[in-house]
Amino acid sequence: MNATKQDVVIAGIGQTDVGELWDVSLRDLAVRAIQAARQDAGGLVPQTVYIGNMLGASASHQANLGALLCEWAGLKGAEGTTVEAADASGGVALRMAYMAVASGMVDVAAAVGVEKATDVLGSDIESLSVRNLDADFEASEGQTPVGQAALLMQRYLYENQFPREALAGFPVIAHANAVNNPHAMYPKAIKAENYLKSGTVIEPFNLYDVAPLADGAAAVIITRAELLPKNFARPLVRVAGSSLVTDRLALHDRQDPLFFEAAAVSVRRACLKAGVSLADVDFFEYSDITTLHAVLSLEAAGFAQRGQGWKLASDGTLLLTGALPAATLGGHKARGNPLGAAGVYQAVEACLQLRGEAGGSQVPHARFGLIQSLAGTGSTAVTHVLERRDS
Repeated sequence: MNATKQDVVIAGIGQTDVGELWDVSLRDLAVRAIQAARQDAGGLVPQTVYIGNMLGASASHQANLGALLCEWAGLKGAEGTTVEAADASGGVALRMAYMAVASGMVDVAAAVGVEKATDVLGSDIESLSVRNLDADFEASEGQTPVGQAALLMQRYLYENQFPREALAGFPVIAHANAVNNPHAMYPKAIKAENYLKSGTVIEPFNLYDVAPLADGAAAVIITRAELLPKNFARPLVRVAGSSLVTDRLALHDRQDPLFFEAAAVSVRRACLKAGVSLADVDFFEYSDITTLHAVLSLEAAGFAQRGQGWKLASDGTLLLTGALPAATLGGHKARGNPLGAAGVYQAVEACLQLRGEAGGSQVPHARFGLIQSLAGTGSTAVTHVLERRDS
């Protein structure tokens, strides 16, 4: 199927390494990603820039990122604004850029995700990360995002009665895929034995059940197919569907804490917009912030029945050669979790898959990719369906 003039496409992608980037500032990370994306897009100049970020004002002591990054990226005069939705900020920035172009208000937009977790040390980063919870009723009582997810995993294990070691497949798959990602924080394969021997972070999670917080920046340039340079030769990636849904923020206010309702609704709406079914999806980039998030995301999306999501990591389904490859370039677990930038990294990685440029982690004949960014314990979910189109 050929692209039409009205198609909203991702024309350029850029990313930095993910890790503890002590010697690179927040602005420099973002500028590197923006410049790489613009170069990849044939020099297109975005008229508006949406910046996904969670901790800039608190950890890096820098707000007003729109003005800062537009200036330093050579885009002075462009519309620039920060988008904040905790861990899902990057995914929301992508949606805002898509909506701006789809509406016709702008011709070219950029979605940028950037985070500098290492601008704070030790327990300080944990005290900042709790801000994606309800401050009055959760954070004030000592809850943390990881602690909350661990409590839910304990309940999930109790209700579904399966051996905890069955969860090993999630980080094993992520790390195996990250070996082929030159930007990953931990591009090293692990075995199930490594998982079982790893130290406990908070029961029942061990070290490999929790994605490491990291620094990084990623960017995409979005436009309409008709505006691409005439010599644009690579396969086009169309934003076929997009949806953002929120749930009640505090976990205790939800009817069923073991079901990510916002994630479920956002997948249905994005697929409806794209005109695809789950059977059409060739790979899934979920937000594996913890192993619980990966399991419940699979169930919410409809790839597994309630209480059965854990099985997909051990029956071959999530492998690159399986029916639903996941975390294809390492996911949050092995690529690293740059919080507000993670959603844009997912988009960049999905584009690499759909272009056929994912190297040793390439999903064969990939046409449709599903990416989903979650905030906190599923309080915000933003889902996109990306499609490969022939130019």
